[in-house]
Amino acid sequence: MFENVRIAIIGLGSNKLRSILTMLGITIGVASVIVLVSLGQAVDGFVRQQFQGIGTNLLIVFAQQNDQGITRRMSMREADALADPFRVPDALRVMPQRATTRNVTFEGRQAAIRLLGVTDEYLAIRNRSVVAGRFFDREEMNTQARVAVLGPEAVPRLFPDGVDPIDQTIRIDGINFRVIGILNRVGGAGFGPNDDDVIAIPLTTVLNRVTRDREVNGERPVSLILVQARDSESVNVAAQQIRQTLREVRGINFRDEDDFQIFTQNDLLDSLGSITGLLTVFLAAIAGISLVVGGIGIMNIMLVTVTERTREIGLRKAVGAQKGDIVLQFLIEAVVLALIGGGMGLLIAASGLALVGVVLPELQVGVQLSGVLLATLISLAVGTFFGIYPANRAAALNPIDALRYE
Repeated sequence: MFENVRIAIIGLGSNKLRSILTMLGITIGVASVIVLVSLGQAVDGFVRQQFQGIGTNLLIVFAQQNDQGITRRMSMREADALADPFRVPDALRVMPQRATTRNVTFEGRQAAIRLLGVTDEYLAIRNRSVVAGRFFDREEMNTQARVAVLGPEAVPRLFPDGVDPIDQTIRIDGINFRVIGILNRVGGAGFGPNDDDVIAIPLTTVLNRVTRDREVNGERPVSLILVQARDSESVNVAAQQIRQTLREVRGINFRDEDDFQIFTQNDLLDSLGSITGLLTVFLAAIAGISLVVGGIGIMNIMLVTVTERTREIGLRKAVGAQKGDIVLQFLIEAVVLALIGGGMGLLIAASGLALVGVVLPELQVGVQLSGVLLATLISLAVGTFFGIYPANRAAALNPIDALRYE
């Protein structure tokens, strides 16, 4: 075995340029597959990390069209029902949320910014914090206080450099609000639009001072309801409790479909994971075409090698070499050729991923052990598959005809 490997390496070294050109297809194919698979894994990990940042054990409840094509928005009455521990005992926190976009001004600077009407439990349920100032409390909620907490991207849109936003007065639709805090940065993570470019104000203030709209039954509508389950094991149970409660409150007949939707973090992550996984496989399959091209190149070169070494094959058979010995010799040469090409592809992939890591540090890309094993297996498979035919052809030569070959 070691002697065959040594002979294979000597043979490759005697035709360096031809060997390099032959390995190029394998090198490009292995590098492409590893880069795309690694990027796919990095994107999937980044997405999961971002969604885990919106809160733990979170369920999102929002309205959808019923059988008649009518959308009945969620209401405060339904949020109160979900907050009832007798109805939804596995809910730790419940927070209705109303989102709307309004023109916000400060000393002549104006911007259209998304307002989030939330409760004082926003920080806990969304896993956020305040980096300056404070968040509003329950008393300010109850009194419909005109206070605002800015997202980090909303600050530069309203305030010039050097101006401390805390205790400044901004105007939202002509109503004065006092800035009391600044939220931490979450990098745009979350359900829906960018949660860094927002202004959080008390939900009661939004419903009674800003939007002021009502449903036909007099209820104050909200955009969605966030429910935090007690732990990860109780998420599915809480979802069932929420569904049963909302069907009762909304008076949905047992024959009718739900006119609301319940999403859990796992649902979102599974959906996104399926999309990113399918995209990764698709791109890797496209990159794998170069592996087929490289394998055909190996087969072609090995056939040429068999022709060039016909007298050598005849001589080996004449001194007692068996058919299996000849097959093993040329198969090992094809595999060594593929492994060296795969190793070069692995180095190129590692260099490319390192460059991506510098440009996009948040992706945390890199060649993992699975990537090394993948490169090795691909190279072995390509070398073996495309080397079998030339090896069998060499072993099938008649020794007398081979010795006479010129």
